[in-house]
Amino acid sequence: MSAVSAVFRRELSIALRRPAEWVQPLVFYGIVALLFPLGIAPDDPALKTFAPAIVWVGALLSALLGVERLFRSDLDDGTLEQMLIVDTPLAMLLAAKLAAQWLLTAAPLVVASPLIGYGLGMDSAAVGVLGLSLLLGTPTLVFTGGFAAALTVGAPRAGLLLPILVLPLMTPAVIFGGGAVRAAAAGLSPEAPLYFLGALLALSLTLLPVAAAGAVRNALG
Repeated sequence: MSAVSAVFRRELSIALRRPAEWVQPLVFYGIVALLFPLGIAPDDPALKTFAPAIVWVGALLSALLGVERLFRSDLDDGTLEQMLIVDTPLAMLLAAKLAAQWLLTAAPLVVASPLIGYGLGMDSAAVGVLGLSLLLGTPTLVFTGGFAAALTVGAPRAGLLLPILVLPLMTPAVIFGGGAVRAAAAGLSPEAPLYFLGALLALSLTLLPVAAAGAVRNALG
């Protein structure tokens, strides 16, 4: 566990030296969400209808911003090779790295979601479900992006392949996340889509680090 915590602390310390890399997703998320009201008429009821999709698509696009850089610098400076030779399983080290990535880039989106929700005209019930759905769904987005980045870590043009690989894998989280918020806004129970988000989260946390570790070993082998 000392190696896992060391990887986690390393990611946080690197982020503190590069604040633009973790501030950028939050700024981009706010811009995407707040530009939509400027493109329609004031007090248009359609804005409230499309608000869940706007917020979740913004979260998906924000999650894509740093995917290509997740393992690129670690590959260049030899950190991935060091992770391979330590006694700690590589999957646990990659899970710690992705957890730090979520804390830096996605957790601020969850915190900012009430402001975005109220800005898009959501009521209190929908805003609460929005925050919960993002809390459950954004780790799935981050870990899915990490798996795709591991698959393409050795590819010369990974930036072209990543969107093709990662967008279909992220789509279920967006569907269930937006569905939960729409159900709450309509006065219905959001439990079913939230349960699906929880199931996706459990699968992502348990399976994707193992799959990412296999992809990294294949790329370095």
